[in-house]
Amino acid sequence: MVSVKEQYESYPYPERRPEDEKKRLITGSPSHPLEIDHYLFGGQRDWSQPLRVLVAGGGTGDALIQIAQMMTSARAPYEITYVDLSTASREIAEARAKARGLTGITFVTGSLLDAAELGQFDYIDCCGVLHHLPDPDAGFAALRAAVAPGGGMGFMVYAPYGRSGIYQLQEAFGALFDGMAPQARLAKAKKIVAGLHKGHPFAANNNVTDHEQSDAGFYDLLLHGQDTPFDVPRLMRTLDTTGWKLQALLQPGLYDLARITERPKGMDDATAMALAEKLRGTMKKHLGYLVPADEDRPIARGSRQSLIPRSPTSDMRRPAQAIAQGRPLPITLKEADVQIRLPRECAPLMAAIDNRRSIAQIQQVSKLDPLRFADLWGRLERELTAWGLLHYSRFGL
Repeated sequence: MVSVKEQYESYPYPERRPEDEKKRLITGSPSHPLEIDHYLFGGQRDWSQPLRVLVAGGGTGDALIQIAQMMTSARAPYEITYVDLSTASREIAEARAKARGLTGITFVTGSLLDAAELGQFDYIDCCGVLHHLPDPDAGFAALRAAVAPGGGMGFMVYAPYGRSGIYQLQEAFGALFDGMAPQARLAKAKKIVAGLHKGHPFAANNNVTDHEQSDAGFYDLLLHGQDTPFDVPRLMRTLDTTGWKLQALLQPGLYDLARITERPKGMDDATAMALAEKLRGTMKKHLGYLVPADEDRPIARGSRQSLIPRSPTSDMRRPAQAIAQGRPLPITLKEADVQIRLPRECAPLMAAIDNRRSIAQIQQVSKLDPLRFADLWGRLERELTAWGLLHYSRFGL
């Protein structure tokens, strides 16, 4: 079997070119500062204080570059430690950081299992890595040991249902190509995949396209020798045994059983999320935020009027116009097609979100009495946060 280290030395993933940093910044979830603040720090973090970050299994650097660039642009102090087994991946990440002139980053070639030896961190990013460990639970536990009190982690692990067909191909290719070099394995696997019948579970799976993007993407998807998917129950068991507590899975609306069918009375949240995952059937990965299990850390909520609501779009007036006209807001996700429906009275509140006003200031602009405002804001918050369209944070202000 080709080892994980050997794979990523041959095919660093995801495939990135440092010269492309001049043209774009790749952003996403988790590890966007607005999300970090919302889910881990109650929307109230003091961003004048340095953020100590560990990017565990940093690969070619997407999370690293996102955090470092956003913090740099916001003039927010930070210290980032990047660790990865692959020297080839590290070299690409370093070159990308150099192309942007980013500083404050320590690069380490090593294992995330030794994370606690690198220090204590306010925030840990670990995406697309834990499911590739021989013992994923050991990875979760090692990162728990490296998080500072009051800190947390953004993570991503693969999920089974949206990746139908992948695991049977991985097993077949592992048996067929045992002992072959990575390049030979890739060439033979590509030929077989090209000839799959349209009814094969993988050929019929429209959720995955990595194999079409690059050789590194193909190898990582179909030739990986160590790939353990997590459904919701397995994820929850792992968190229970490794000292973590789930703050949220992203987007939360995907895991809300009541948005699919009537939720039985008395059903616990973990069971409801597990059923939602099965009924959706399209989740190919789980992304979310964790905090230490012994810390009671609420997610930011609009009941605190000093919080500042932030939207990924700088102008909420256009979607507010649709709400004012009684029209739904369509949202197209890879996992679901969604329509947000809100009372027309929510339109002025949405239009008042300018990424600077606090909730209290929005209430003043709305001229609504406190009880009516609280009811409408609660509905607005519930729908927008469910789909990642609203967070609370003072980052960059």
